[in-house]
Amino acid sequence: MKPEITLLLWATLLALVQALIAVQGAMMQVGLLSLIGNREGMPEIKGWGGRAARAYRNMVENLVLFAALVLVAAVANKSNDMTVLGAQIFLWARVAYAAVYVAGIPWLRTGVWTVSVVGLAMIFLQLI
Repeated sequence: MKPEITLLLWATLLALVQALIAVQGAMMQVGLLSLIGNREGMPEIKGWGGRAARAYRNMVENLVLFAALVLVAAVANKSNDMTVLGAQIFLWARVAYAAVYVAGIPWLRTGVWTVSVVGLAMIFLQLI
């Protein structure tokens, strides 16, 4: 398996872990019964639970882009040291992003997100 595909697998696991953390944060605020219902009229989840949910949603949005780039690189047989490095940068920046977002550090969060976008750009530039 190409290294970028392995990193995509780990990024998918990261998204799953982020989802579980977000659910835990919501459950602590509104309880299990509210979460297993249809969630109509559910209050906004605040604090670290709300930040965890937003970080998860952001991960899903970025995971789509990462997956597309990695899969195109694999199918086009354009994997190289730069695509691997870009994928590594993306994954580790996303790990940091999740931690920084849940901790509530806004400026650092934006900086780490920017680093993850650099990783995406590195992969993209190898494909054009």
